[in-house]
Amino acid sequence: MTFETIRRELDGVDTVIKVIGEGPAVLALHGAATIEGHEWARGLADRFRVYLPFHPGFGESGPAPHICGMQDVIMHYLRLVAALGLDRPHLVGHSMGGWMAAEIAVVAGERFARLVLNAPAGLNHPDYPSTDVSKLAPPDVPHYLAHRTEIAARYFPGGALAPPAEQFIAARQREGEALSNIRKAHGMGHPNLRRWLSRIPNDTLIVWGDRDRVALPGQAGIWAREIPNARIHIVPGVGHFAMQEDPACVTAIGDFLAG
Repeated sequence: MTFETIRRELDGVDTVIKVIGEGPAVLALHGAATIEGHEWARGLADRFRVYLPFHPGFGESGPAPHICGMQDVIMHYLRLVAALGLDRPHLVGHSMGGWMAAEIAVVAGERFARLVLNAPAGLNHPDYPSTDVSKLAPPDVPHYLAHRTEIAARYFPGGALAPPAEQFIAARQREGEALSNIRKAHGMGHPNLRRWLSRIPNDTLIVWGDRDRVALPGQAGIWAREIPNARIHIVPGVGHFAMQEDPACVTAIGDFLAG
């Protein structure tokens, strides 16, 4: 099964979406970089049609210098759902994409079916400080992204799944600029996000690797308490790249989405 590529122009942004599988629609939102790719979605493709857009300014999507906060990205994705003609797709978000998915569900949860938040960013709870990966020394980054460092190292220069070093560096620079635009308003989160979570109407699965060093797994209970119809799935022995470290994590997500 191969990935299709489709494009939509939304408010002047050339938006590229990778698509795989057949079945009910899933909109899956990536994190603050595209380092790990989207191969994980093959684990859902036998049951779902998975739409994997690149955020504006990330991956293969075009630049969007007008973005000045997460609200702009939320509007972008609500427009994308309409442009694709998706009727109540499931919504999945990882890390920063989890923060996006949560805010989308806060304002328009009725337009989606089930919600999966995989190690979501956004809360910035003082008891569970997140790691700003951009401030780490490059050799240390894989150690924070995966409990088994060799899994994350595959995606970095010299790794089996990595592009050439110059291409990798150029992509990180470009995505770093796009990330800065998203963070302009409130940084990597919103001070009122926790107050809003009770508005999410969707059945929700909170997924977290118990060895996550980027977004501490102790936050899972906070998310689950604030979202009315939420449950927690802790994945043992994996870090922030839970879906890459343990394919059973993707199976669990698929089982939840299938109801």
